[in-house]
Amino acid sequence: MQKREQGKQGGAAGGAGTPAAKRGRPFGTGHSNTAASVAAAEAAAPSSLLGPSLQVHASFADQNNKRIVLALQSGLKSELIWALNTLTLLSFKEKDDVRRDAVPLAKIPGLLDALLQVIDDWRDVAVPKELEKTQRARLLGANSLVTGFGNEYEALSSNTAAPHPGMVPGSSLIEASVQKTATKIRASEWWLDEDGLFNLDDEARAEKQQCAVAASNIIRNFSFMPDNEVIMAQHRHCLETVFQCMEDHEIEDEELVTNALETIVNLAPLLDLRIFSSSKPSYINMTEKNAVQAIMRMLGSSVKAWHCASAELLGRLIINPDNEPFLLPFAPQIYKRLVDLLSIPAVDAQAAAVGALYNLAEVNMDCRLRLASERWAIDRLLKVIKTPHPVPEICRKAAMIIESLVSEPQNRSMLLAYENAFAEILFLDGRYSDTFARILYELTSRPNNKVGTARGIWGM
Repeated sequence: MQKREQGKQGGAAGGAGTPAAKRGRPFGTGHSNTAASVAAAEAAAPSSLLGPSLQVHASFADQNNKRIVLALQSGLKSELIWALNTLTLLSFKEKDDVRRDAVPLAKIPGLLDALLQVIDDWRDVAVPKELEKTQRARLLGANSLVTGFGNEYEALSSNTAAPHPGMVPGSSLIEASVQKTATKIRASEWWLDEDGLFNLDDEARAEKQQCAVAASNIIRNFSFMPDNEVIMAQHRHCLETVFQCMEDHEIEDEELVTNALETIVNLAPLLDLRIFSSSKPSYINMTEKNAVQAIMRMLGSSVKAWHCASAELLGRLIINPDNEPFLLPFAPQIYKRLVDLLSIPAVDAQAAAVGALYNLAEVNMDCRLRLASERWAIDRLLKVIKTPHPVPEICRKAAMIIESLVSEPQNRSMLLAYENAFAEILFLDGRYSDTFARILYELTSRPNNKVGTARGIWGM
């Protein structure tokens, strides 16, 4: 528990006192499957080959923050594109770039809400009309006859003899249009209803989707800035939106889901799941149980980037004791999936699984008993150490997981079957000899261990 408290204060996934490292794309999104090859490629490539970079002065955001927010809220295509492009440049941080002059954009009044509205606007129309019959009023660009998305101008220049069935009769814009045309009902009227505007125009849907993905990428970039972490981790609308994108990962845009997952992984050390039952205003019906279920579905995904990031997310969330009541009911499924990830040859998957198991083993006795009884758990942890994993820290954590398991008397009879394997590592690998010496000492020298008394006693 002492280690978990230190990890909570430092925000580290591994329980150390240093802050948790921010993530780029989740594990597995690159072309290489080995961390060593990626590091070698980055070291071999000089900075001159990385291409040009465009930097925007920080004062630009201070001088134009109101204009950016209003452009996002306008719903007009040209304004939205300008604001999204500007924010992408302002929030982008190159690898190892300190960006000391970076502006905490999430602190600009209304900016985070305006970006979330762009995503919500897309999600409101993402479901096909045949599956969603409820009427929706336009939220963005409500005061404009056309917003610039899709084929509005073509529809505006044509006429029809019958109104669209989804037309809202009480709209002031429609009444003004009827007064001007007198005897004609124009085809442009049905564009004022979002069902017609987005569900009948594939081009407009694609453009809306691109705007939502761009907004999610900006929010993801925000999560890398330390000044934004607290605000975003306590922003219920932001958390509900990203968890809902994860919940619908099977039908939602993959890049949008990936951005949402990266955002929540970066915010995880500060995240308290009780926010979903707090008195803060809720925009989406999201509960603590739904949030954990969304993580579990991502953990079970066949996409390596998603299940690796989800394992890392669980390891960071469990550091906070306040999240335990919501995560522990899913412990059997979590252990089973994490042990399965240990068998995957990809070193990224093994690293994510070991990191999560390392923190889970420190929660309580029940967690250690469940993990020790999980089939293949000890074998696969030993395999990570013997292979060995290219990152020594992962091997060290795997050894410490076994040490945590052997500390429970109920596990010793089960772990005695691995005594020879523990002794082999003790004598052959000096890096972890101290850890396995303690493991063998705990395993065989306890007075209440009747089987261990007949065996040799291993000293420190």
